[in-house]
Amino acid sequence: MTQARENWSARSGFIFAAVGSAVGLGNIWRFPYVAYENGGGAFLLPYLIALLTAGLPLLFLDYVVGHKYRRSPPLAYQQITPKAESLGWWQVMVCLFIGLYYASVLAWAASYVYFSFGQKWQGNPEQFFLQQYLQNNRGTTLSFELIPHLFFPIVGMWALVLLILYLGVKRGVELSNKIFLPLLIVLFMILVVQAVRLPGAVEGLNAFFTPNWQAMTDYKVWLAAYGHIFFSLSVGFGIMVTYASYLGKKANLTGAGLVVGLANSSFEILAGIGVFSALGFMAHAQGVPVKEVVSGGIGLAFIAFPKLISSLGSSGDWFGFLFFSSLVFAGITSLVSVMEVPISAIQDKTGCSRKKAVLGIGGGTAILSTLLFSTASAMSLVDIIDHFINNIGVVLGALLSIVLVAWLIRGKLREYTAHSNEVSSIKLGKSWQVLLSIIAPLSLIVALGLTMNSLFQEGYGDYPAWLVGTFGWGSVLCCLIGAIVLHYLPRSPAAPDAKPDPNTGEHA
Repeated sequence: MTQARENWSARSGFIFAAVGSAVGLGNIWRFPYVAYENGGGAFLLPYLIALLTAGLPLLFLDYVVGHKYRRSPPLAYQQITPKAESLGWWQVMVCLFIGLYYASVLAWAASYVYFSFGQKWQGNPEQFFLQQYLQNNRGTTLSFELIPHLFFPIVGMWALVLLILYLGVKRGVELSNKIFLPLLIVLFMILVVQAVRLPGAVEGLNAFFTPNWQAMTDYKVWLAAYGHIFFSLSVGFGIMVTYASYLGKKANLTGAGLVVGLANSSFEILAGIGVFSALGFMAHAQGVPVKEVVSGGIGLAFIAFPKLISSLGSSGDWFGFLFFSSLVFAGITSLVSVMEVPISAIQDKTGCSRKKAVLGIGGGTAILSTLLFSTASAMSLVDIIDHFINNIGVVLGALLSIVLVAWLIRGKLREYTAHSNEVSSIKLGKSWQVLLSIIAPLSLIVALGLTMNSLFQEGYGDYPAWLVGTFGWGSVLCCLIGAIVLHYLPRSPAAPDAKPDPNTGEHA
């Protein structure tokens, strides 16, 4: 007997979950730096164009596929054509790898909530983070010796995330987003208000917003804008397909998509204001230009911001609590969405209960994640796997999903346009089909080609080739092998029926 598919309690539950997935760690530490490096205020124009011409069109596609077939990515794409089931499993494997390393960064942020009180990095955040906390071996060797102060926080983060997933779509995923997302916004708003009041904040905001119009003539700026939009909206790797599959029959797909897209972009700009106000204060306090204190990624969160907190004296404890708590809340909702994809996919394929899928898939991922990322190799593995999975795994999954429905299967885009227009307030038409058929795939093809060329020619960072090959290219190869193996995994008789009911057109 097949189990009834879970649903959101209301459209608001879906919107909270979709925004919670889109708003993650990258919004806070990646977007401000990407914007600054690519023209400051001038970058906002390519960014908005990328949102409208590629981000939202692909987001709408994910929504339509999930809503129409009411399945996780593998079985949803299998409905389009049986051979495409492997594409869905590729996206599932990408999510599993993201979950592996994402939980460790989330655990670091949780640890730094505690470290902020008393500023336990004692005036040297870089040495504290890399040497004392991570005990980083700089990628020269591979360590499997567990470090207790890394082990216990990651176990705690996984326990919380698996509990949320175990409780189900309504009582777990939906409810957690309705709690953590407002908390994130409130905490980050307080942080921004505090940051813009700091001496030198205006210098930071000028650095962030002052447009460098000449940068817009550089194709790399446009590629950065398109690349960031795909990652930022959580499109192309199965999350939005899965979340849309839990919607009711009459869901307003495009209306929800606009809310999610605009909410995500608004939060990113808010993050830029808060982060650069703080960096402006740091530059002012040190008597140096803003560009000398700007850093991106993990360096911003765990090195630059602790330096800022130290500059504020004892009042910096509260500032650190706000910042790192924001990272934790943003990370929890995103990690839940990432892990929901493989859990839903295994349920659809095997017909097993949600609890068994969470314990099996979620538990197994948690154990491997804890063993790999509680070691002195954690920093190197996060950096390498993140680069390859995001720049190859996510991009390739998004590109193939577009090619499938826009180039290979004739008439699918017209069919999806009609499906969306039946239930949505904002109607799709020829412009959506053109954007999805031309602009989005071309930007992805160029981005993927440049990334692959760079990796083949130059390797990645200063890591030894064997380490990049094992965990970088190895991650991509595992996604490919996993996609093929899972495609041919025998389907359980208890799994949901893939064929639509001839009377209703709905799926079991």
